[in-house]
Amino acid sequence: MCSMVPVPDEADEDARRCVRERSELIAERVGLTNRIGAVLATLGVNDYNPLLRNRKRRLTELRTGLGEPLPRNAHAKIDRLLARLELVLAQIAELERERDAVVETEASDKASKMIQQLASLRGIGVQSATVLVREAFVRRFANGKALGSYAGLASSPFNSGGIEREQGIGKGGNRRVRTVMVELAWLWTRYQPDAVQVCWFRGRVGTTGRRVRKIMVVALARKLLIALWRFVTDGTVPEGAVLKPAA
Repeated sequence: MCSMVPVPDEADEDARRCVRERSELIAERVGLTNRIGAVLATLGVNDYNPLLRNRKRRLTELRTGLGEPLPRNAHAKIDRLLARLELVLAQIAELERERDAVVETEASDKASKMIQQLASLRGIGVQSATVLVREAFVRRFANGKALGSYAGLASSPFNSGGIEREQGIGKGGNRRVRTVMVELAWLWTRYQPDAVQVCWFRGRVGTTGRRVRKIMVVALARKLLIALWRFVTDGTVPEGAVLKPAA
């Protein structure tokens, strides 16, 4: 009826903080950008991008919808928001440099080797590989079904008396792994068209509509997750998958 969740080592648990901190900073970046856009929208300005490097200079050049300079308090508020935004951008860049260094240098531990292995497959970037390894693959799973359940990509059975049926995907697992795998499933259909998982997916969906494709891509994500797990643990390359060309 139940099983214990595999607990990672202390070092792996600590390494996962960088992955989650980056997600928090990305959300903070989006929030600051939206707040700046909201202030400018009330003044009739809609052609300003605070993520560009010339954001400070462009701010002084902005004019309201009436052709006048920005009001003093509005300008000061945006200037303070930009200062916070620049700090967030600097911290994101620092985390991403540390993340990329794992791929660019020789692997010193098992997790780093896994990340390098995943990043060698076409269609998988460093960020996706890092999330999968830090959030899932460093744990010990008994089988692929247990891994799928941990990621929230397994079906939820319903048993009551003589009634037995499936309730669909439970979404009760690790949402970060689930989100990355759904994104990778769509990318896999584009960059790994000859992979056995993609062939299975195309055979199921055929010429059906978008709704069926969105449902079936979850099953593709589960199959792909198990295949990638076996790739980093056993060295079994997913059938039909292509590696990136050597640098």
